[in-house]
Amino acid sequence: MAQNKVVSCIPNTITLMNALSGCLSITFAFTGSLTLAGLFILIAAVFDFFDGMAARLLKVSSAIGKELDSLADDISFGVAPSAIAFIIVSQQLNTEGVAFAQLPLGKMLLCLLPFLMAAFSALRLAKFNLDERQTDKFIGLPTPANAMVWASLPFILTYNADSYIAQNVIVPHILIPLSLIMSFLLVCELPLFSLKFKTWNFGSNKIRYIFLLFCLILIVVLHFASIPAIILLYVLMSVVAFKPQTSATEK
Repeated sequence: MAQNKVVSCIPNTITLMNALSGCLSITFAFTGSLTLAGLFILIAAVFDFFDGMAARLLKVSSAIGKELDSLADDISFGVAPSAIAFIIVSQQLNTEGVAFAQLPLGKMLLCLLPFLMAAFSALRLAKFNLDERQTDKFIGLPTPANAMVWASLPFILTYNADSYIAQNVIVPHILIPLSLIMSFLLVCELPLFSLKFKTWNFGSNKIRYIFLLFCLILIVVLHFASIPAIILLYVLMSVVAFKPQTSATEK
């Protein structure tokens, strides 16, 4: 009996490591270590992948595990990426170097807009828990996919500083509207294919294999700057993949 209790705690322990990684990401973001903040979002994503796998393998899925997973995900993939976006935007807008509380109200509100992603991530996770349609596909952008975009920005600024994305995309007049667009994508009724392989058959997984092939090419060519491009590709390929089904339903 004691052994069963220990086993049943393993997935939730991994989930808690996800939440802890998110907390560390937020801490590093607000202390100016943005690369570490991005790194801990990536670490959180690893824990997020393995907690579900552990629950399935050990056959110890529980209602509390599901709720705990959503809470951890909002910390790591909602609040943490919002904090990174907030810090980058506030640093770039605050050319005077004054304390944030001393900024003009307009600038202050612009800097805070990325935190809408944290709110919409919570809404997206709550919808996911109740939506029975999301078994073999997603409705709305998954929170880890959104988080990967923002986690990649410090790495791009550090290691791909001369790239087009670093110089022309990671700027306030792009990042602020992007945070609003990503907030919308989190909760919109956009179907997106899942990367879970039920079989290795090419015919039933064609879009997944093609997507992974393009991902490898983008990583080789763009390095860290490939991550935002991969998420954009994911959304575009999903739109193309599900368009015929939408048209057929309308007819």
